[in-house]
Parts: sequence; structure tokens; C-alpha cells
Amino acid sequence: MTNIFIDGSAGTTGLRIYDRLSTREDISLIKLPENLRKDDNTRADAINSADIVFLCLPDDAARQAVSFIKNDKTAIIDTSTAHRVCDGWVYGFPELTGKREAIINSKRIANPGCHASGFIALIKPLIEAGVLDVNAALSCFSLTGYSGGGKKMIADYENTDKSNLLKAPRQYGLTQQHKHLKEMQMISGLQTAPTFCPVVADFYSGMEVTVTLFKKDIKASIDNIKEIYKNYYNGRLVRFCDAVDEGGFLSAAALSGKDDMQLTVNGNDERILLVARYDNLGKGASGAAIQNMNILMGVDETIGLVF
Repeated sequence: MTNIFIDGSAGTTGLRIYDRLSTREDISLIKLPENLRKDDNTRADAINSADIVFLCLPDDAARQAVSFIKNDKTAIIDTSTAHRVCDGWVYGFPELTGKREAIINSKRIANPGCHASGFIALIKPLIEAGVLDVNAALSCFSLTGYSGGGKKMIADYENTDKSNLLKAPRQYGLTQQHKHLKEMQMISGLQTAPTFCPVVADFYSGMEVTVTLFKKDIKASIDNIKEIYKNYYNGRLVRFCDAVDEGGFLSAAALSGKDDMQLTVNGNDERILLVARYDNLGKGASGAAIQNMNILMGVDETIGLVF
């Protein structure tokens, strides 16, 4: 039996993880009384008594939680931004070259950011294949459901008297300082961060990340790119789809409620659209965290996931 503790179980990501794990018979969830949920000594005891801990916390609180560990047994899966580009932490995207083996042998797993997951899934294989230069200046936009903004944003969008401004898509990250940019650049292997345009819209969950390319940007045809993805992703949770029939549209909510990711390549050899679709709470957060937990436990990585 594997002892699991979710530090921050009341947040959106923590709740999704708890829901997915609550029926598992191969784990034991460590639960804290509500009045002690934020007590440092109680949290520290729970962390040190667990085999695997999920950190579903703000960055500073996640760093604090790591400082509580007094043993070499407890493995951490941190869903915050705090450790994604830190030495000693494995980036928890097992479909990338070498990451699954690194996760198995690590006690410090940094769960990928939601927007970053799609961008890296699209770009990393092309750089590894040598068809996209590390000095490429890329542009990316990402459509996301409002659940990624946490409890306050969910409440704002689900308020019956919400502002008209929330009834249309809203772009954010306008200063080009979005917290996912560091991992988008570093993990994909780029020399410079992309221009990044995240957009939140009035739907609960789902994500659609698009990277645009001109012919001059890449040493491959559109068919070559498709072949690279087909060969690179051969598991069950990230897959390339050669054709998607949605009447000429691609919905950002197509994989809402699921834990997998779908990649497509659209356009033509002159102007190419690389698209990753998934749930911002699934492969973009909680689903990815559970996948990493399963890998650490040595069981089928898809147990408890929806795809």
C-alpha cells in the first residue's frame, strides 16, 4: 500500500487529484482535519509519513513544504511553478525523451504547466529531429477554460451577474512575462522564449495550444512533421491524429474531462499550424500528476485516468 498526501487538497488541482484517487485500492490517502490543514507541524508530519506527496500550492508554500522533508524516502510531485526549471528536479512529462526513466529514479518531480505542456509537446520533437533550429523565434497562442484560474476565477465566471467582459474571450499575459515561459523555452531547448498569447474563455475546461510556422522556419514538409510526431509519440496519453473532422473547426473543449493529449498538424507547406488539445486540468495538471505518481509506483501509468 502506497501512502499518499495531497498538500493543498482544497484547490482545483488538488480536488481533481483527490477525486481520481479516492476510489483506488492500492493507495492510502493521508487526510488532515480541516482545522489543521494549514498547520505547519501537522503538514510536516504528513509529508514525512507519505511515500508520495502532491504539492498543490502557491510557489512559496511549495518551497516551504519541500523544506519540511527530513527523510530520503518521500517523493514529491510539485504542481506549482516553483521547481520546473530547478536543478535536481525532473520535468514530469514522461513522453519526452529520457523523462520516464528519470522520473522512475527521482524523488523530485516538477509537474508541467498547462500551457507549457502543449507547446513543449509540439516543439521538443522537432528540435530533437533537427528540423527546427534552437534559435527559431516562435509564436504561440493558447485557448483555455476558466478552471485554470483557480477558485476565484471559477466563481467569477459562474456568477449569474458576471461582467459582460467575461462573456467573450480575454487575452492575458500581456507583458510577455507569463510564468510558463521559462519552462517553455528551457524544456523545449529554445534559445529564446516564444511570444505567447494565452486566452481564457467562458467554458469550464479544455485547452488548445497552437504554434504557427512559416516554410522558412523549418527544414521539413508538413508530411515530414506528421511523421516525426507519429514516431515520437507511441503511448496512450499523447497521440498524433492525422485527421480531425469537426466541420472545419477545432474546439478547445474537445478533450474536456479527459487526461490525454491530441496533436494535429494543419495548414500547408507554406504556413503550418501545430496544435495540441487536452484538458487544462487533465494532461495539463492533475492527470499528468497522477500519471507521474503511477510511474513512481511502478504500475500502469494510465490507472485512474480518463482517455
